[in-house]
Amino acid sequence: MSSAPVADIALIGLAVMGQNLILNMNDHGFVVCAYNRTKDKIKSFLENEAKGTKVVGANSLEDMVSKLKSPRRVMLLIKAGDAVDEFIKLLVPLLSPGDIIIDGGNSAYQDSERRARDLEKKEILFVGSGVSGGEDGARYGPSLMPGGNLKAWPHIKPIFQSICAKSNGEPCCDWVGEYGAGHFVKMVHNGIEYGDMQIICEVYHLMRNGLKLSQDEMSAVFDDWNKGELDSFLIEITRDILKYKDEKGYLLERIRDTAGQKGTGKWTAIAALDYGMPVTLIGESVFSRYLSTLKSERELASTILTGPDETFKGDKKQFLSHLRKALYAAKIISYAQGFMLLRETAKLYKWNLNYGSIALMWRGGCIIRSAFLGNIKAAFDKNPKLSNLLLDDFFAKAMKECHQSARVVVSTAVTLGIPTPALSTALAFYDGYRTARLPANLLQAQRDYFGAHTYELLGQEGKFVHTNWTGHGGKVSASTYEA
Repeated sequence: MSSAPVADIALIGLAVMGQNLILNMNDHGFVVCAYNRTKDKIKSFLENEAKGTKVVGANSLEDMVSKLKSPRRVMLLIKAGDAVDEFIKLLVPLLSPGDIIIDGGNSAYQDSERRARDLEKKEILFVGSGVSGGEDGARYGPSLMPGGNLKAWPHIKPIFQSICAKSNGEPCCDWVGEYGAGHFVKMVHNGIEYGDMQIICEVYHLMRNGLKLSQDEMSAVFDDWNKGELDSFLIEITRDILKYKDEKGYLLERIRDTAGQKGTGKWTAIAALDYGMPVTLIGESVFSRYLSTLKSERELASTILTGPDETFKGDKKQFLSHLRKALYAAKIISYAQGFMLLRETAKLYKWNLNYGSIALMWRGGCIIRSAFLGNIKAAFDKNPKLSNLLLDDFFAKAMKECHQSARVVVSTAVTLGIPTPALSTALAFYDGYRTARLPANLLQAQRDYFGAHTYELLGQEGKFVHTNWTGHGGKVSASTYEA
C-alpha cells in the first residue's frame, strides 16, 4: 500500500554490500527504503540487521517509488549487465523528470555511457558510481566514484559525501565526470588493484622460495614496510594473512595457488589495448592469474622442465632492502600507467576528469588506499596537465632512488628462476619510457619491407613514405591491412 514520501533514497539489492550501505546511510541520518525482488529478503533484513533503524521496506517498485521524496533517488546494487537494464526499464515509467537512478555495481563503463545518454533523453538523471572497499567499506565508509549526469550531483552529494570514507577529514568521494566516467575510474582502480596484488605476491614468492623466510619472518617484514612509504591496505592485510593460524597451523600454505577474477582487470587491459596505452603491469597481472589456473599443467611441467636452484645465497638483509625499493618503484609505475589510461580515455570521450580529486577518492575506504596517493594529488594540483606521474619531481626522485634496487631484484629473480612478470615489466616500462630513441625505427622498416606500410623520416614527421627495399617491389603503399 502506498504511503506519504518518507525516504531520502531507495536501494535495490539486499546482498551483503547492499545491506551494509543501507545501514551506513541510516547511521548518517538518512531514511532508506529497501527493496529486493525476493520479498523474504526484505522481511528478514528489516527484522534482523535493520531492526531498530529508520529503514523502511517496500512490497513493490510502485510502493518503493511512492515512499521517496522528490527528486526520487534510486540506487541499484545488483549484478552488472542485463539485470541493470531490466530494472531501469521497470523504473522509468514510475519516475518523473529530474529523478535519479544510480548504478553502484561493477558495470562496464560503456554500459554506463549508454545508459546515461539514453536516460538523458527521457529526462531521468543517471549516475554510474564506483563503490570500493568491500563489505567493511560499504558499512563504515567506502570510496565512492560517481559519474554520469552532472545535474544529479547536488542531489546525491550530501548522502555520498556523508557515508564515504574520510582522509584527513576530507571525503573520499567527489564528482568524477560525465556519462561513463565513474565506472571507468572504478575499472582503472580495480586494474591498479590487480597490479598491486601481483607485485606483492611476487615479492612474497621471492621471500618464501628464494630467501626461505618463515611466515612469521615475512609478516614482520611487511609490518615494518607498512610503517614507511609502502603504508597501504594491501601491505597491511598481507602482513595479517602471513601470520594467520588456525587449529591446523598457517592457513596460507594450504590455499590452492589458482587465482580467480571478476573481469575488471581484464577490462582495464582491453581498454589499454583499445586506446593504445602501454598499461603493461596490469596486463601482466591479468595474465599471471590466467597462468595460475593452469595448475595441473604446471605440476606436470615441474617434473619435466629444468631450472636453476631457487635458493638465494647473498646478504638477505640487503636484498630485503632492495626488495622494498623494487616494490615501491613498481607501485609507482602501476599508478603512472593507470593515470595515463585515464587521461587518454578522457580525451577520447571528452570527460573532464579531476585527477587530483580521483587520487584523493582513493586515499581512504578502498582496496588500493595508500600513503602516496597524497603525493599523486599534490602532483596534479601543481600541474593539472601533467602527462605522466613519472615526470613529477616527487616521483622522478623516488624512481631515481629505487630503480637500481629494482634491477638487482629482477636480475636476481631471473638467476634464481623465480617468475616476476609484473616487477620485470615495471622496470622494462620505466626504461622504455626514459629512452629517447627506441628500436621502433627498425620495426617500421620491417613493416614497410614486407607490407609497404610506410614510415616517417626524422625531421619530416607527418610525411609517410615507402621504399622499394628489394628493387623488384612496387612503389604503391599498402592500405588494405595492418600488421
